[in-house]
Amino acid sequence: MELSDVMRSQNACRYYKSDDVPNSVLYKAIDDARFGPQGGNRQPTRFVIVKDPAKKKRLGELYMIPWSAYAASAREMNKAIVASDGTEKATNLGMSNPEKALDDADNFAANFGNHPAIVVVCADIAETHPTDTELGRLSIVGGGSVYPIAQNFCLALRNQGVATTFTTLLCMYEPEIKELLGLPEEWATAAFIVAGYPEKPFPTKLFRHPVETMAYVDTWGNSLTN
Repeated sequence: MELSDVMRSQNACRYYKSDDVPNSVLYKAIDDARFGPQGGNRQPTRFVIVKDPAKKKRLGELYMIPWSAYAASAREMNKAIVASDGTEKATNLGMSNPEKALDDADNFAANFGNHPAIVVVCADIAETHPTDTELGRLSIVGGGSVYPIAQNFCLALRNQGVATTFTTLLCMYEPEIKELLGLPEEWATAAFIVAGYPEKPFPTKLFRHPVETMAYVDTWGNSLTN
């Protein structure tokens, strides 16, 4: 596939076939993903691919705890947006059918432990070297040495016809997951990527904000145009 097509159709898949994703496919994806940018080439990222049914079931049980709370909050927010601003505002926010989107996400969550593979992205925190820890806000810079490789992994799988869903909800259960998977103490959980062959075709169009509202030249608000 053309790179642009891969990038424009790599969605958060909610429905997966039960087919196994061969280790050879996952190997190739990681083989390509590992060339993603990272500070000082310290390579602080590792992948743990979970296929064992019992371990996946436990991950699914943990996932449902925060998801249930999030879904309830999201439904209330959707109702408030539609009630105060109407369906046009909801559509502009990419919520043309917000209830269906949440229903699809509910299905994904309910089947989390049944999906073909759950890939745990691990990070060696000591090797991320964030530069924003003294700014009085949430530190995000350290992720710059981890998430580009994780995104490369998703794109490399999409190029092979494998769908993914990227989530960080399970990171709050890091102690339990470390014990479940035997993760070393110094390695943190940075993300969880479900991987499998999609039950439905890949999308041909994804909602995203236009470039003009996302990129500026020299000064905030001075839109980048083509």
